[in-house]
Amino acid sequence: MSTPFPFTAVVGQDDLRLALLLNAVSPAVGGVLVRGEKGTAKSTAVRALSALMPEVDVVSGCRFSCDPGSPDPGCPDGPHAPGAFASRPARMVELPVGASEDRLVGALDIERALAEGVKAFEPGLLADAHRGILYVDEVNLLHDHLVDLLLDAAAMGASYVEREGVSVRHAARFLLVGTMNPEEGELRPQLLDRFGLTVEVAASREPDQRVEVVRRRLAYDDDPAAFAARWADEEAAVRARIVAARELLPSVRLGDGALRQIAATCAAFEVDGMRADIVMARTATALAAWAGRTEVLAEDVRQAALLALPHRRRRNPFDAPGLDEDKLDETLEEFGGQDGDGGGDDDPDPGPGGGPGGQPQPDDAPQGDGDATTRPEDGEGGEPQKSSGAGEQSPARAAEPFRTKVFSVAGLGQGSAGRRSRARTEHGRTTGARRPQGALTKLHLAATVQAAAPHQRARGRSGPGLKVRRDDLRQAVREGHESNLVLFVVDASGSMAARQRMSAVKGAVLSLLLDAYQRRDKVGLVTFRGSAADVALPPTSSVDAAAVRLESLPTGGRTPLAAGLLRAHEVLRVERLRDPARRALVVVVTDGRATGGPEPVALAGRAARLFAAEGVASVVVDCESGPVRLGLAGQLAGELGGTAVTLDELRADSIAGLVKDVQGSRRAA
Repeated sequence: MSTPFPFTAVVGQDDLRLALLLNAVSPAVGGVLVRGEKGTAKSTAVRALSALMPEVDVVSGCRFSCDPGSPDPGCPDGPHAPGAFASRPARMVELPVGASEDRLVGALDIERALAEGVKAFEPGLLADAHRGILYVDEVNLLHDHLVDLLLDAAAMGASYVEREGVSVRHAARFLLVGTMNPEEGELRPQLLDRFGLTVEVAASREPDQRVEVVRRRLAYDDDPAAFAARWADEEAAVRARIVAARELLPSVRLGDGALRQIAATCAAFEVDGMRADIVMARTATALAAWAGRTEVLAEDVRQAALLALPHRRRRNPFDAPGLDEDKLDETLEEFGGQDGDGGGDDDPDPGPGGGPGGQPQPDDAPQGDGDATTRPEDGEGGEPQKSSGAGEQSPARAAEPFRTKVFSVAGLGQGSAGRRSRARTEHGRTTGARRPQGALTKLHLAATVQAAAPHQRARGRSGPGLKVRRDDLRQAVREGHESNLVLFVVDASGSMAARQRMSAVKGAVLSLLLDAYQRRDKVGLVTFRGSAADVALPPTSSVDAAAVRLESLPTGGRTPLAAGLLRAHEVLRVERLRDPARRALVVVVTDGRATGGPEPVALAGRAARLFAAEGVASVVVDCESGPVRLGLAGQLAGELGGTAVTLDELRADSIAGLVKDVQGSRRAA
């Protein structure tokens, strides 16, 4: 067994280490979510925690780690005889992102159940993690069906396996620890709320600290055992402090004054539900025990808020987690008395632009279309102005997002599980049966019985049982939904530069990005303006990264529509090599104009027909406005072999309907 990096040898990352230690003191805190860039010791610190956890007593021979003091009455290995127990280190079980459902919750041996009538159950990772740590690296990339199972187990403290009329239940209480890089996408709100605490980590910018990180890592890599021995005393001291804090924890008093501060803080920051209050109370109590005190102080409440509230304040996926510390201090001071006096009406904290969701401030810069001399367009006012270079305008703020229509790729795919287009998946409704290819995972019972029934006499069946052989087994074919690659191709040229129009366009794209987040899609962003097109964001699972790039998108210059389409075509070609099963949906946001270079309209038409020839699904969001409309976006949609919608039709509450299958999808492999 490899020697883990010592927990006490981790340089810096004070908040990360504190959050992990508080959960070691009080597992009821609810786990930790560690967010940060790659290479910041997230996984190293989490794996090192298991060596500090106190040993647990378990019933001897129980595969489900039952507590001998109060064994689970429904344990599959029970009932347990009193007295027989053993002590072992607390386990840290890692859940791989690509794990199967059976690996997580356990599996029934279907072949033995059918052929022998034996209810044989093989425990999964949830059983292994009971009374220990369940660690998920890159938790934001975990498939939805595994997230659902984790949520159920975390909520009920038990895991249920239901398979063809056979039920198994066992206890599953664990400390959930997850690490993630926000650039790869965010977590579902339901799972995010299940983490008691969250911490943001980043690499130090201090040269001396970075030198020490490298020095310790090199020393560990050269001789892990010798390096761990150097830190043995520090590790033992922290382990003893955890044990002492656990013993002190029941004696810690959470007074009414501290409770009022907790409740007032959660109310002031408008967190949803009551879980935040409970987590803060448990965290503040653990902080007091860790400090060796029996009374919760205001400093404990403040630290608990900094750890427990940031991830619960997000109102949409594009909000960065965080906490206004000045507002926190004001709230704690106001409700700091034991009697909780104070009151008075405070002025609300103004948000950007004059208030939460306030209107953007007017921009003094004149608007134009970005050619050599800009001009008012589509009824927009403003004096003509000279522009330099590509006529770049300052970025317009996005309008408020709205619920959009659901666009799905037509046909039946085989991509990663998601929520957009129909696909053959491991989860969903059963549509047929086939012979298993490899290990049997989803038995189609009726088809299996049908396959075995004609051979019973030849196999010598004489009793009530059914003689089943491997060749009789049938795998269920299921249909669910997949995620897609949604590639946005956004016109940022001068014809889109009118301030109100670009604000509406950005709001529409932001709305589509929000829809892509909810449907677990990958997204990419190609923009075109001036004389070229740029890949503003290569395909990624981080939808909020796309929102950030969109917000800072400048406008101006000519409209190289063909360049934008050709660059998008190249992005799809490369991505198809990386992930051939993932189907694409191209969303072109433009008014359909093409300028610059020889024959720009004909060139754009030829580029569009490349998508149609390959069967790529496409949607054109028509941004043309004003009393006179040329219908160029509709013509572009025809060349692409896709469909066109106006900004108004994009809304889900428009008369046109909610769901639209986009024709032109390439056939699933």
